Amino acid sequence: MKFRLIRALAGAAAMAFGAQAAAQATDWPQHPVRIVVPFQAGSATDLISRQLGAALSAELGQPFVIEARPGAAAAIGSASVARSAADGYTLLMGGPAAVVTNRFLQKRLAYDPDAFELVSMVAYTPNILLANPSQPFKTLPEMVAYARANPGKLTYASFGTGTTSHMAGEMLKSVAGIDILHVPYKGAGEAIPALLSGQVSMYFDTIMTGLPQAKSGSLLALGMSNSQRSALAPDIPTIAEQGFSGYDIAPWYGLVAPQGTPAPILDKLNKAVNKVLADPALRGKLAEAGAEPRGGSREEFAAFIKAEIPRTKQLIDQAGITPQ
Repeated sequence: MKFRLIRALAGAAAMAFGAQAAAQATDWPQHPVRIVVPFQAGSATDLISRQLGAALSAELGQPFVIEARPGAAAAIGSASVARSAADGYTLLMGGPAAVVTNRFLQKRLAYDPDAFELVSMVAYTPNILLANPSQPFKTLPEMVAYARANPGKLTYASFGTGTTSHMAGEMLKSVAGIDILHVPYKGAGEAIPALLSGQVSMYFDTIMTGLPQAKSGSLLALGMSNSQRSALAPDIPTIAEQGFSGYDIAPWYGLVAPQGTPAPILDKLNKAVNKVLADPALRGKLAEAGAEPRGGSREEFAAFIKAEIPRTKQLIDQAGITPQ
């Protein structure tokens, strides 16, 4: 009898909690929501977050305020969100560094990359492999053939050790069986002049800064890094379709929330994100930032992250990177 009473009380408590969570989602948001960007203002992450935030403000009836908290390769902003109240009013625009790569690069990470609730993928920005026209090749297959005949002679620039740009080069080395030397820079502002002057042979750049160079003829576009041709550059073939099946890597952006944020709020936010990403107006604004919309369910986002973690670790191990 006593056991039945305890079970009945537990069941009633669970029902009450479920009803409370559902009510939270119905009422949410009742005041402004903060999206933390763990990179500097003006970055691709910042631009994408502002476009998404404006669309979500119109959809959900409350301001979505963008707050840049850069530093420590996204760790500072990410840690601030991980410590925030799990009430749906503080979100992080996460990406490869915040959610996947930092766990392998930083010894004393101030947050747990797995301690986030995944809301939705938002967008990705394809990388483009650029080459100096003076190099003795004009296409990706020619480059691979030259690299195999001249191991260690070619160099490729990236926008930093451990970044998606660097991992794109490591993945190419792996799938093509070539030896090319990595030269890290702080971004396109340093890497493109180095490429134009011949200090490096190639550069994995974002499509936003790299595509104008390719269109002008200043640099050669050898291929896109994602698995499908980009709508922003449909005439440039992917690396995968040029004989390197399975090659697929690009910077991505996704909303995450502090661990413990109620599922009804997460589901409501996921639905809103997917709705606004289908709007041609927002898609056009994202394209101006060099981004292509992604969207999808929370489960699909989780499956993507689950696959990214071991793949990234393999590439970092291949590159010989040790945590600092």
